[in-house]
Amino acid sequence: METKKTKKADLESKKFIFRQIGLIVALAIVLLAFEWKSYEKSVEGFGERVVQDVEEDMAEITVQEQKPPPPPPPQKVTVLNVVEDDIEVEEDIIIDIEADEETEVEEYVPVEVEEEVVEEAPIFMVVESMPEFPGGTENLYKYLGENIKYPQMAKESGIQGIVYVTFVVEKDGSVTDVRVLRGIGGGCDEEAIRVVESMPKWNPGKQRGKSVRVQYNLPVKFILQ
Repeated sequence: METKKTKKADLESKKFIFRQIGLIVALAIVLLAFEWKSYEKSVEGFGERVVQDVEEDMAEITVQEQKPPPPPPPQKVTVLNVVEDDIEVEEDIIIDIEADEETEVEEYVPVEVEEEVVEEAPIFMVVESMPEFPGGTENLYKYLGENIKYPQMAKESGIQGIVYVTFVVEKDGSVTDVRVLRGIGGGCDEEAIRVVESMPKWNPGKQRGKSVRVQYNLPVKFILQ
């Protein structure tokens, strides 16, 4: 059965009018949205900056009193002794005031002072009474045995032998000019010199009853035990 529509109920003929009305309403809403004004709410007293005058503490300016400079040191007063004209003064220097270019001047010759040359006493090799260590030869080798320290280098290397040392026994018995005539190395030469230099004073050698300087040679043995 076919349904029949009346012309009043048929909306197809009014479609164009409805479309135009819809566009007008939409355009009116858009224009109203653009023209609508909104105001922000303001809160009084929020976020306000308060300026307070804070009095600054002013530092007091003090003026330091400057000490007056110290008084200058007292000056030395030179006392002049006035000599009367009656006193005779020896005139060692004669000054010729009337000298001119033709006046002959004596050439100054400096006085030469001869320096005294101190002659060293001769050193004897052999004298009537040879120098002697206090207590004799036995005490000499006892002193060497008690004071010599065998060098570690010589011990490790197995070095042993005799170091020949020469020195001078002075007039007062002191030992000077210690030297090695023949050494064996390994620190033994230096040790021999050290021990001889530390010796006490000897009994000096004598020639014709007077103490003289004598050259003395001494063998120092280094033996590993």
